[in-house]
Amino acid sequence: MEFKISRELIHELEELIQENKEQEVLDLLQDMHYADVAEIMEELSNDEAIYIFNVLDSEKTADILLELDEEVRVKILKSLTAKEIAGELDELDTDDAADIIAELPQSKKEEVISELEDVEHAKDIVDLLRYEEGSAGSLMAKELVKVNENWNVLTCVKEMRSQAENVTRVHSIYVIDDENRLKGRLSLKDLLTTSTKTPISDVYIPKVDYVKVDTKDVEVARIMQKYDLEAIPVVDELGRLVGRITIDDIVDVIKEEADKDYQLAAGISQDVEADDSILALTKARLPWLVLALLGGFVSVRVLGFYEPAMELHPELFFFTPLIAAMAGNVGVQSSAIIVQGLANNTLSGSLFNRLVKELSLSLLNGLLLAFILILGSHFILDIDYNTGITVSLALLSVIITASLIGTFIPIVLDKYGIDPALATGPFITTSNDITGIIIFFSIAKAILGF
Repeated sequence: MEFKISRELIHELEELIQENKEQEVLDLLQDMHYADVAEIMEELSNDEAIYIFNVLDSEKTADILLELDEEVRVKILKSLTAKEIAGELDELDTDDAADIIAELPQSKKEEVISELEDVEHAKDIVDLLRYEEGSAGSLMAKELVKVNENWNVLTCVKEMRSQAENVTRVHSIYVIDDENRLKGRLSLKDLLTTSTKTPISDVYIPKVDYVKVDTKDVEVARIMQKYDLEAIPVVDELGRLVGRITIDDIVDVIKEEADKDYQLAAGISQDVEADDSILALTKARLPWLVLALLGGFVSVRVLGFYEPAMELHPELFFFTPLIAAMAGNVGVQSSAIIVQGLANNTLSGSLFNRLVKELSLSLLNGLLLAFILILGSHFILDIDYNTGITVSLALLSVIITASLIGTFIPIVLDKYGIDPALATGPFITTSNDITGIIIFFSIAKAILGF
């Protein structure tokens, strides 16, 4: 059953902390999952969160650090000495330890690394820190189980027992050669059912999915999702096995990418959260709001060109918001489907075929909506047939145009290395609004004359 924070629990903890009852606090939190403790700490004040952190043992607080909101984690790390931070990192896998060190100021990074007791652990963390953020190298952990292709089964089992002590969870057994180059993987079933004298070269599976250290994290996520992998090995430029990426890290990548795309689609240009400062939220939202405002100026300017039409056919004015809204909505629908396909790598076929399909779909939708509009404008709004036909033709044209724009723009953005999620936000809405208004009055001018 999922843990739920209650106001009573928070109040009880606050009272215990205020009365400095360490043992009672420890008893209350001892059996809780570290993720739940982290959630509780985020509901407390900074001093109270630090108090809880100091009460718990380092084996648990190390995991708590990973789950904490970045802002809370930074404040706790500031309260710790370099030696204390190093003590926490000694309990973590190299990838998690590297993530935490990366958040520290440069001067404190060096202090913390020098305080790490395990020299090999420290070397591995330093090695991970040199990889570019967003690459497979920055995601991977050094802890893994590997065996040499020249060993026999008995030797492998002995070595695996020794290596497994430093690995939290063994997902796969990798096979390497004398130069540490990845050769394949070993099935645990084959290992258990084969004679102890059998050479590993006779039983290992040469086919193994892997990524390189410079592979983008989103590409790693796509590969692991496609092949249902719990872990994937990482090799360097020479094909040497240097680490592995596990599914828990990939879930974080998928979530971060989804959050970023959602915010871009909503017109938020930076990665922000609801609890961020007003200044940070303003900086993230304002650029796209300014763009929308400029687009509004253009729309007003375009409407000014058709002022004579407003005087001769004032009923057209009332349909302008409808046309603009439908243009924006249809464009966002089309671009959302394309962006989703690009993100999941499920978009197949040529651009021409994609546009033809979208044209057919928009034509069908447009005809149905135009027919409804003709009936509604005449029987509900009591508009004459000429105006009704004008607006309906404009609606059909706008839907087709907006669909094509919504399909074309994300594909072009992706081709030039720009996040296509930009095309589902104010950018596509504003451009389709302006295009819709121009199409609407151009058709009205051709049919009604003004």
